[in-house]
Amino acid sequence: MDNDLILKQFDEIEQKVEKTIGICRSLENTNLELREKIESLEKHLNEKGQAEEKYFKEKDLIRTKIDGLLIKLNDFSED
Repeated sequence: MDNDLILKQFDEIEQKVEKTIGICRSLENTNLELREKIESLEKHLNEKGQAEEKYFKEKDLIRTKIDGLLIKLNDFSED
């Protein structure tokens, strides 16, 4: 009877170990998916940052050109 109890306990332990291994594999897969998602989001954020920087540079260039044209118009109208 002791042997049967011991075998039953080993079976229970084996089932728990298999379940734990399954959970670990699932968590590893989830972790990998989340890492890939983070990488994708960081790349997207970087692209948006570069686009925003380009937009501000273009805006500054346009403002500079407009200011220059306004100065020329003012100088022309004062003559």
